[in-house]
Amino acid sequence: MKEFYYRVASSAETGAGQPLEILFAGEGQTRPGHRIGPKVYDFYLLHHVLSGRGRFTGGGAEHELGAGQSFLIEPEQLVSYEADRADPWAYRWIAFRGPWAAEAASAFGAGRTVADTGRSRRPAAALRLAMDALRQPAGAQLAAAGGLQLALGEIARACARRDEPGDAPGGAEEDNALVRALLRLLSTQYAEPVTMEGIAESLGYSRAYLSRVFKRHTGATPVSYLLRLRIDKGRLMLRERKDLTVEQIASSVGLQDALYFSRQFRRFYGESPSEYRQSVWGS
Repeated sequence: MKEFYYRVASSAETGAGQPLEILFAGEGQTRPGHRIGPKVYDFYLLHHVLSGRGRFTGGGAEHELGAGQSFLIEPEQLVSYEADRADPWAYRWIAFRGPWAAEAASAFGAGRTVADTGRSRRPAAALRLAMDALRQPAGAQLAAAGGLQLALGEIARACARRDEPGDAPGGAEEDNALVRALLRLLSTQYAEPVTMEGIAESLGYSRAYLSRVFKRHTGATPVSYLLRLRIDKGRLMLRERKDLTVEQIASSVGLQDALYFSRQFRRFYGESPSEYRQSVWGS
């Protein structure tokens, strides 16, 4: 039996004329069969499903929705939504209005009010950011609007993938894009103290899923790929930067332990960094 909960944060700055005004944001685990409507709202209301299932009815269409999917309620549109009786949904939501609201809502695409972001955790994280921001005494509207726009940005990307021939949310093309994004991230941040947990969070996926997809495409785990990338970069610096010590080079490629760098260098290349440097420079 899922434990029911309901949390909401409201803005104390409403009515201040923001172009994208956030009214409130919240999250909840619904009870079996919990139903809202039919009714109309005078603002936009975005829901993102975290788990479970439910049904959204609006615009003359009925949609069965589950985890990773979002639905948008537009102003003055008659809608209803209901949690599944066997597996009631949990979701996060955010209400907004203002001169920019319609343009922001266009992330779903013309005439559409449902989107599927698959396994991405970004929409849920962005809506939690917005809810937390509304509890702050200052800057609540700016931060909450930022959270909304992050969520809508991810929805827009998912909708664009959906409209490309041959692409399917959560399918091969999404996995290819994920691997490309991870390769770019590793190639630009190898010198930083990055962790796989942090990388997974920034990309919006679990570490286990990220590692599984990456290994399927490259034959290596992200951890082993990053280590090899660092050692290869270090080898290049040993060849090109005679003015730097082995310790300085190790630090420059993101490895603070020079002894560990030397051991891994020998494992990959069969000689120590000093021996390699001597073979290149002859002294």
